[in-house]
Amino acid sequence: MSQPYVVRLFGSKHDLFAAALARICDAIVASFEQVAPGPDAARDLGDVYVRLLGDRDKLRVLMHGFVAGADPTFGLQARRTLVRAFEIFKELTGEDDEAARNFVASGMLINVLLAAEAPEHADEHGVGHLLVCAVGADAAAELITDAA
Repeated sequence: MSQPYVVRLFGSKHDLFAAALARICDAIVASFEQVAPGPDAARDLGDVYVRLLGDRDKLRVLMHGFVAGADPTFGLQARRTLVRAFEIFKELTGEDDEAARNFVASGMLINVLLAAEAPEHADEHGVGHLLVCAVGADAAAELITDAA
Protein backbone atom coordinates (compact mmCIF):
# COMPACT_ATOMS: atom_id res chain seq x y z
CA MET A 1 0.00 0.00 0.00
CA SER A 2 1.48 3.34 -0.97
CA GLN A 3 1.86 6.18 1.48
CA PRO A 4 -0.40 8.52 -0.54
CA TYR A 5 -3.14 5.88 -0.46
CA VAL A 6 -2.80 5.47 3.32
CA VAL A 7 -2.94 9.23 3.76
CA ARG A 8 -6.02 9.47 1.56
CA LEU A 9 -7.84 6.71 3.48
CA PHE A 10 -6.65 7.29 7.03
CA GLY A 11 -4.83 10.61 7.15
CA SER A 12 -1.53 9.06 8.29
CA LYS A 13 0.22 5.78 9.07
CA HIS A 14 -0.40 6.56 12.74
CA ASP A 15 -4.13 6.79 12.14
CA LEU A 16 -4.06 3.55 10.10
CA PHE A 17 -2.37 1.73 12.98
CA ALA A 18 -4.76 3.29 15.51
CA ALA A 19 -7.72 2.01 13.48
CA ALA A 20 -6.21 -1.48 13.19
CA LEU A 21 -5.44 -1.63 16.91
CA ALA A 22 -8.92 -0.43 17.86
CA ARG A 23 -10.51 -3.02 15.59
CA ILE A 24 -8.47 -5.86 17.10
CA CYS A 25 -9.08 -4.73 20.69
CA ASP A 26 -12.80 -4.34 20.02
CA ALA A 27 -12.94 -7.85 18.53
CA ILE A 28 -11.26 -9.31 21.62
CA VAL A 29 -13.65 -7.57 23.99
CA ALA A 30 -16.68 -8.50 21.86
CA SER A 31 -15.58 -12.14 21.78
CA PHE A 32 -15.22 -12.21 25.57
CA GLU A 33 -18.61 -10.56 26.01
CA GLN A 34 -20.26 -13.42 24.08
CA VAL A 35 -19.31 -15.96 26.77
CA ALA A 36 -22.14 -17.04 29.03
CA PRO A 37 -21.75 -16.37 32.76
CA GLY A 38 -21.49 -19.29 35.13
CA PRO A 39 -19.26 -22.07 36.39
CA ASP A 40 -17.75 -22.75 32.93
CA ALA A 41 -17.08 -19.10 32.10
CA ALA A 42 -13.38 -19.14 33.02
CA ARG A 43 -12.75 -22.15 30.79
CA ASP A 44 -14.87 -20.67 28.00
CA LEU A 45 -13.03 -17.33 28.18
CA GLY A 46 -9.75 -19.21 27.91
CA ASP A 47 -11.04 -21.14 24.90
CA VAL A 48 -12.15 -17.91 23.21
CA TYR A 49 -8.74 -16.41 23.83
CA VAL A 50 -6.90 -19.41 22.40
CA ARG A 51 -9.02 -19.15 19.23
CA LEU A 52 -8.21 -15.44 18.96
CA LEU A 53 -4.50 -16.25 19.17
CA GLY A 54 -4.73 -18.26 15.98
CA ASP A 55 -4.12 -15.12 13.92
CA ARG A 56 -0.50 -14.19 14.59
CA ASP A 57 -0.75 -10.98 12.54
CA LYS A 58 -3.48 -9.66 14.84
CA LEU A 59 -1.41 -10.72 17.82
CA ARG A 60 1.60 -8.78 16.56
CA VAL A 61 -0.51 -5.65 16.01
CA LEU A 62 -1.91 -6.01 19.51
CA MET A 63 1.53 -6.44 21.05
CA HIS A 64 2.92 -3.49 19.11
CA GLY A 65 0.06 -1.36 20.37
CA PHE A 66 0.70 -2.41 23.95
CA VAL A 67 4.42 -1.69 23.81
CA ALA A 68 3.83 1.57 21.98
CA GLY A 69 1.87 2.77 25.00
CA ALA A 70 3.84 6.00 25.19
CA ASP A 71 1.62 7.17 22.34
CA PRO A 72 -1.54 8.50 24.02
CA THR A 73 -3.88 6.86 21.49
CA PHE A 74 -2.27 3.43 21.72
CA GLY A 75 -1.77 3.53 25.48
CA LEU A 76 -5.41 4.44 26.06
CA GLN A 77 -6.60 1.59 23.82
CA ALA A 78 -4.27 -0.90 25.51
CA ARG A 79 -5.34 0.11 29.02
CA ARG A 80 -9.04 0.04 28.15
CA THR A 81 -8.73 -3.43 26.65
CA LEU A 82 -6.84 -4.84 29.64
CA VAL A 83 -9.28 -3.28 32.10
CA ARG A 84 -12.28 -4.55 30.16
CA ALA A 85 -10.84 -8.10 29.98
CA PHE A 86 -10.29 -7.95 33.76
CA GLU A 87 -13.87 -6.74 34.35
CA ILE A 88 -15.44 -9.26 31.99
CA PHE A 89 -13.62 -12.12 33.69
CA LYS A 90 -14.92 -11.03 37.09
CA GLU A 91 -18.46 -10.40 35.83
CA LEU A 92 -18.81 -13.73 34.05
CA THR A 93 -17.02 -15.97 36.55
CA GLY A 94 -17.85 -14.34 39.87
CA GLU A 95 -14.17 -14.76 40.75
CA ASP A 96 -12.08 -12.23 42.68
CA ASP A 97 -9.42 -9.74 41.62
CA GLU A 98 -6.62 -12.29 41.98
CA ALA A 99 -8.26 -14.76 39.59
CA ALA A 100 -8.97 -11.98 37.09
CA ARG A 101 -5.39 -10.74 37.38
CA ASN A 102 -4.10 -14.25 36.74
CA PHE A 103 -6.30 -14.57 33.65
CA VAL A 104 -5.10 -11.26 32.18
CA ALA A 105 -1.48 -11.86 33.19
CA SER A 106 -1.50 -15.34 31.69
CA GLY A 107 -2.95 -13.92 28.49
CA MET A 108 -0.18 -11.36 28.27
CA LEU A 109 2.48 -14.02 28.89
CA ILE A 110 0.98 -16.11 26.10
CA ASN A 111 0.96 -13.04 23.81
CA VAL A 112 4.63 -12.42 24.48
CA LEU A 113 5.56 -16.08 23.97
CA LEU A 114 3.73 -16.22 20.65
CA ALA A 115 5.08 -12.86 19.48
CA ALA A 116 8.57 -14.16 20.33
CA GLU A 117 7.81 -17.27 18.24
CA ALA A 118 8.18 -19.65 21.18
CA PRO A 119 6.36 -22.54 19.45
CA GLU A 120 8.84 -22.37 16.58
CA HIS A 121 11.73 -22.49 19.07
CA ALA A 122 10.31 -24.88 21.65
CA ASP A 123 13.49 -26.98 21.50
CA GLU A 124 15.60 -24.12 22.92
CA HIS A 125 16.53 -24.40 26.59
CA GLY A 126 13.45 -23.80 28.75
CA VAL A 127 11.22 -22.43 25.96
CA GLY A 128 9.08 -25.53 25.56
CA HIS A 129 8.63 -25.89 29.32
CA LEU A 130 7.58 -22.26 29.71
CA LEU A 131 5.12 -22.66 26.83
CA VAL A 132 3.61 -25.75 28.52
CA CYS A 133 3.33 -23.82 31.81
CA ALA A 134 1.63 -20.91 30.04
CA VAL A 135 -0.94 -22.76 27.94
CA GLY A 136 -0.99 -26.36 29.17
CA ALA A 137 0.50 -29.45 27.60
CA ASP A 138 -2.20 -30.10 24.99
CA ALA A 139 -2.33 -26.52 23.71
CA ALA A 140 1.47 -26.28 23.68
CA ALA A 141 1.73 -29.48 21.65
CA GLU A 142 -0.83 -28.12 19.18
CA LEU A 143 1.00 -24.78 18.88
CA ILE A 144 4.32 -26.52 18.37
CA THR A 145 2.84 -28.87 15.76
CA ASP A 146 1.19 -25.97 13.91
CA ALA A 147 4.50 -24.07 13.93
CA ALA A 148 6.44 -26.97 12.41
